Amino acid sequence: MTGGNLLTDHPALYEARFPDPDRLAARWAEDCLRRHGAGTRVLDMGCGTGRDAAHLHGAGRTVTGADLSEAMLAHARAHHPGPRYVRADLHGFDLGSFDAVVCLDSSLLYCHTNDQLDGFLASCRHALAPGGLLVAELRNGAYFLGRTDLLDRPAVDAFTWQGRTYRSRTTLTVDRTAQLLRRTRVWTTDDGSPPFPQHSAWRLLFPHELRHFLAAHGFEVLELHDGPGPRTEPPWRAGEPPGATTDGDRLHLVARLHTH
Repeated sequence: MTGGNLLTDHPALYEARFPDPDRLAARWAEDCLRRHGAGTRVLDMGCGTGRDAAHLHGAGRTVTGADLSEAMLAHARAHHPGPRYVRADLHGFDLGSFDAVVCLDSSLLYCHTNDQLDGFLASCRHALAPGGLLVAELRNGAYFLGRTDLLDRPAVDAFTWQGRTYRSRTTLTVDRTAQLLRRTRVWTTDDGSPPFPQHSAWRLLFPHELRHFLAAHGFEVLELHDGPGPRTEPPWRAGEPPGATTDGDRLHLVARLHTH
């Protein structure tokens, strides 16, 4: 294991580590799009391996999947065909006109600064037709107010892929000054390779803060709640209505671009 990012540089390994046979996130997003009457043109921003984009394509939508990782995009084109896959940076993009932008699995939180978040939302505003939707699923910064259960001890995981066992030890810390949740994940394998540390971070966004940014860019919040969702316990099931609180560790957002 050398430099780069072990999972995003090896999409098949990523899918082995995070199996999603039920396409829960994509089904939740499609449910939001249907309930709010979105048109067919969808941009999946931060599409990763393309699993969710392909599911939305299979549901009858015209989908563009965008990601910064060329390896992920190549995997998506080969293994999850149907959507158009393009390389783009969520901090600023111009990929055409859409009826909805979908941003799952905390991708939005790779906007670490206010300028980056403004860039993302300005790009969404430019991309969306009047009345278009932004559907996002992300961590909830408010969860960490007074709670340390996700910070107290490392999370340890192991899985086997192509005959090799991968073990990870993941530590989360709160960087209050930068308002980031920082993650250090150290990988080891059973073949004697040296430990391989990786670092990433998510913006800690609070619900009212998110509402303020959205309003500044011309969005009306239709739904903002902590569950049920694709990564909550228990997970979302088809037909379940959105919740009314923002106390849990995930946020689920549906916002509409003002028509005037």
